[in-house]
Amino acid sequence: MTATAEFPVSGSAVPAPRPGSILMTPARLAAIQPSRVSGARAFMNKMVRERWDISVQRFDIDKSAAGTFVYSIKSPDCEFSFIGFSFPPSRTARTGRIIGRAWDMMGTLNEGPATEADIESARVELPKLYSGRATPNALIWCRSNRSMRVFDQTLAALADGNQPEISALSEVCYLMRNTGLDGNGTFGTRSFPSLGADHPLGGVLQAQLLTAYLMREYSCDLVEHLASLKSDKAVKIDPTTRRFLGVGNGSALGLIFFIQKHPRLINALLTARENAIAKARALAVEKGDDRVAQLLELVQRAIVFRQQDKMVYEAFTSSQQIAADLQQVAQALDALRQTGLVNGERASYPLDALAQHFDDTLSPEAGEIFLSLLVELVPDMVDDAIRAIDAPDEFTVQASEKACDLLTLVRRDYGWALEADMAHPHAYRYVWYKSETAEEPRRGARDEVPDALDLGLDICGGVQKLAADLEASPADLTLARFLMKHPQHRHLVARIQSLRGLTYHTPHANINAEAFVPIDLVRLMNVGIHGIDKTRDFLNRNLRGVLYHGAPTPQDIRAGYTGTWFYPAEPATA
Repeated sequence: MTATAEFPVSGSAVPAPRPGSILMTPARLAAIQPSRVSGARAFMNKMVRERWDISVQRFDIDKSAAGTFVYSIKSPDCEFSFIGFSFPPSRTARTGRIIGRAWDMMGTLNEGPATEADIESARVELPKLYSGRATPNALIWCRSNRSMRVFDQTLAALADGNQPEISALSEVCYLMRNTGLDGNGTFGTRSFPSLGADHPLGGVLQAQLLTAYLMREYSCDLVEHLASLKSDKAVKIDPTTRRFLGVGNGSALGLIFFIQKHPRLINALLTARENAIAKARALAVEKGDDRVAQLLELVQRAIVFRQQDKMVYEAFTSSQQIAADLQQVAQALDALRQTGLVNGERASYPLDALAQHFDDTLSPEAGEIFLSLLVELVPDMVDDAIRAIDAPDEFTVQASEKACDLLTLVRRDYGWALEADMAHPHAYRYVWYKSETAEEPRRGARDEVPDALDLGLDICGGVQKLAADLEASPADLTLARFLMKHPQHRHLVARIQSLRGLTYHTPHANINAEAFVPIDLVRLMNVGIHGIDKTRDFLNRNLRGVLYHGAPTPQDIRAGYTGTWFYPAEPATA
């Protein structure tokens, strides 16, 4: 592009993925928003693309809400079954935690059509939880509880022949909340690596995500069923309202361990997103470009979504502020569409110029929403990248490598860890452990739990100690001999060698420090990786949000839904 006297040209460098030094800080990771790369959206796109067939096979539930249900799920190549048991709501021992003893639903996602033997085995084994054992074809065990107030209000309205009040629904946006998705060997379920890449649920988190979607469908089917048992004039939920309802999801500190244990997966997902963003930023859009119009439409959808958001956030940027920021995005895109200019100038890469401008002027969340929507302009690239993800967890030591070469690698890739002040009095303020009573991950002041076994991976401290021992070793010493003398470094050496060349595998943070904010990385998993909307924060460590908010119904999926389902607006009529 050539500059003119009237319109100078800005920004000629080809847009590239952001460096790890920028993206991998906890604050930036926390700002990442759901995108086409996120698990729920990617899996829904897969089901729609392949037109999966989901149907109710059995729904034997009485007026008290006690009974059995079975769903059939057919992908192009396989059939699965979702076997579940409904229980009358109990306020005794009712908790979303693993130590709970009362849930409104328990179920299992199995390979193959449901047999009576599968149903009876699940009926006996599911309530035992830790002492129960899944059948060999079981992939996921799950539990969920109602949102009591909203569920009861919806039930009453439907039974009276009316639609539920949207104002009440929009305060929660779901009827039931997931309280557990256990698989990959837990309770004897089939391990995920054994599924293989060609299995319909062999992709990232797909078995859990299918189960979560079935929870959403079950919650709507249950409330309609109970309403029909209560009254002859009962009606079903309007399809638009049904799409608006997702399934609730709560998460806490366990996701910090997930990030530490699956660095290749984190890198693969973030790389897919960053590459797609860079590709979209480099698009040669011009005045009147349809792609700019598409992007503007998506931004306007996001603005309405945020304006209607009734959630109250403790530490996160308010949706009203984000909506106001997105208004600026919409104005800039509209100007680009009408004039081909960015801030009155021609740009070699207009979308990249906008992204740079927004990064300097908007809240991080609004900027990340713009980037997330950008990838919708390169959908095939994203979908191909997701299908190609292969991120094994195993690390191996390359024993013949020289100590000097590993030290060079450490200095190049882990400067952020080497620079951490681990001598600071608060560098090891906290310890990560598992609670005996709640059986859940905890982060506590080290002096308050002196006997706790630290389950967190001390990347910063470990890297500094490893570097010191490497510096004190002969340069040509093989790592085989180095590890014979320093066996405590074996895991970290294997991890560093195995992650060589990857950019986005490890958050740049000392998780033991007082300054570390756990909710930042929990939010990365919930929002950016899983694709959960409206995530409310509690005490800087817990999140509760909505999965599949606006997602197509089984009828939509069967018909090959073609609309935009994410960022749903409140239904216009009740």
